[in-house]
Amino acid sequence: MATGRPRTFDNTEALKSALQVFWEKGYEGSSLSDLTEAMKINRSSLYATFGSKEQLFNQALDLYFEGPPKLTGAAFNETTARAVVERLLNVTADSVTNPSTPKGCLTIRGAIACGEDAEVIRQELTSRRVETEMALRHRFEEAKSAGDLPAGSDPAALARYIMTITEGMSIRAADGSTRDELQDVIDITMQAWPS
Repeated sequence: MATGRPRTFDNTEALKSALQVFWEKGYEGSSLSDLTEAMKINRSSLYATFGSKEQLFNQALDLYFEGPPKLTGAAFNETTARAVVERLLNVTADSVTNPSTPKGCLTIRGAIACGEDAEVIRQELTSRRVETEMALRHRFEEAKSAGDLPAGSDPAALARYIMTITEGMSIRAADGSTRDELQDVIDITMQAWPS
């Protein structure tokens, strides 16, 4: 029985290259030609190894969540709700302006320009952001129960507010805002934090 030629590329490195393309151009903005060129493979190798473009994107998204979003999740371990927010905002600002990666956040950039053909991708990206918001809400509920937030505070509204700030920071970074400019946003947000 004849066997095909052995792979001559590193799957992990190819996936990292695909991630960079998706992060920079979004899901729909990334053509198969863009992806195969960046990954240094041909289309048949892409399909044989990673499946469809959608499957490749989902694998790249999983890889992405091992990076910046994992650092974001660590912020939830801070001892006070205020410290959680301050660390979350600083980690976000650092990651969305990191000079070694595309500006902004993949879950925002990848979803903004999705049309009907990519609805499944948009829903997946939205779902990942909602998971983060729900985790933040849960953390604020714990803080309220412990007396770390005022009795009249609304954990769900606070979580939406902070997620709106982080998502806005991502968009601003993609538009060219610097880390220092995002620090201004953090400072104003922390001044408004309930005490």
